Amino acid sequence: MNILWLQSAGCGGCTMSLLCAEDPNLMDLLGASGLEFLWHPSLSEASGAEVRRLLSAIEDGSRTLDILCIEGSIVRGPRGTGKYHMLAGTGRSMLDWVGALAPKAQHVVAVGTCATYGGVTTAGENPSDAVGVQYDGSHKGGALSADFTARGGLPVINVAGCPTHPDWVTETLMLLAAGTMTQDDLDGFARPRFYADHLVHHGCSKNEFYEYKASATELSEIGCMMEHLGCIGTQAVGDCNIRAWNGSGSCTRAGYPCINCTAPEFEEPGHGFTETPKFAGIPVGLPSDMPKAWFMALASLSKAATPRRIGVNATSDRITVPPSLKKPKP
Repeated sequence: MNILWLQSAGCGGCTMSLLCAEDPNLMDLLGASGLEFLWHPSLSEASGAEVRRLLSAIEDGSRTLDILCIEGSIVRGPRGTGKYHMLAGTGRSMLDWVGALAPKAQHVVAVGTCATYGGVTTAGENPSDAVGVQYDGSHKGGALSADFTARGGLPVINVAGCPTHPDWVTETLMLLAAGTMTQDDLDGFARPRFYADHLVHHGCSKNEFYEYKASATELSEIGCMMEHLGCIGTQAVGDCNIRAWNGSGSCTRAGYPCINCTAPEFEEPGHGFTETPKFAGIPVGLPSDMPKAWFMALASLSKAATPRRIGVNATSDRITVPPSLKKPKP
């Protein structure tokens, strides 16, 4: 299967992340799965007239397109023309090209949260009128209509993340190549469920601190960041702490709170990313599927039962009190 990759309004970070795919590397992985790039603006040698001919051939149907990948939000301004973002050398806007090429593709994949829901490029007053490929924030209907489906019968597949994990992209592409991805494999925001059925909280290295509600008060400390530092890993979808980045890393492992970058409208939470909004001292955002009264009762009991080791280490920048030694029973 072939892939046409377009980079729209964004930072290019999802391509940079994709290149971090390892064991095997990106090109070997795609090649072994029968996938190849027709063109990628950052990775391909072709440019100019050669690319224009390719795009025209796809548009007129003389060249088959299996997978259209779009990275970055789609700019609709000014006044719906899309002319704030022209595809160089074509005389046409990216908005126009997406509308022309998407119906020709067997599958359409939005890569990264800018492409899926608008992301960071829509923050603030959004003067460019940027949107996602098929979503405008959490609402269906973006550059493509709410009822759009590709030739393969699926809506736009939203591989959300800022940036998205390289394995999320490659696994999505491999599932499409194998013909095994169906509507049932997508969640309510059209994200692949193989990662969206998990929470970032799953596998978090700070879970022992979370269980006792032993909280960090500054970013340099190793305790749980939910209570004071804005972490919403208990609500955010993603297997970031199960499928580690670059073999070992994640935001929370690096000491930074999860900001729910796989979700629509994460870019404007209404408060600082490292702040936990509270009402009467109680965090407003509580874990998914958990009644507030239950959480408060559990938190109260947990804090009362916190071992000294965990309480002290939570507000330290390294392990200060090691686990106690247990002598074997005679």
